[in-house]
Amino acid sequence: MKPNRSDTEDRQLAAEAALCQALVSLRNADECRNFLRDLCTPAELQALVDRWQVVNYLENGLTYRQINDLTGVSVTTVGRVARFLADGYGGYRTAIKRTGGARPSSSH
Repeated sequence: MKPNRSDTEDRQLAAEAALCQALVSLRNADECRNFLRDLCTPAELQALVDRWQVVNYLENGLTYRQINDLTGVSVTTVGRVARFLADGYGGYRTAIKRTGGARPSSSH
């Protein structure tokens, strides 16, 4: 959360919940893609795509350096994704389970 926001924590949590409700209301990948393209800048969307690719590479046992070489994602970001994959809120694991995993990239 941005430190200069004037929202209370409760209001911020409610806004986050509203965003989550919008996401779960989407019925397919095309609707989700269109929503994300409307919601995010191209750079923000690419960052999300990159992180999901990193999940796949980590699940396939690649090293941080190999992932960096394949994706250009910083080793720091790879480490952050790995940390949340192992000890986060379970979101990555839920998505992996329900989708069959992050799809393999054509570059690997």
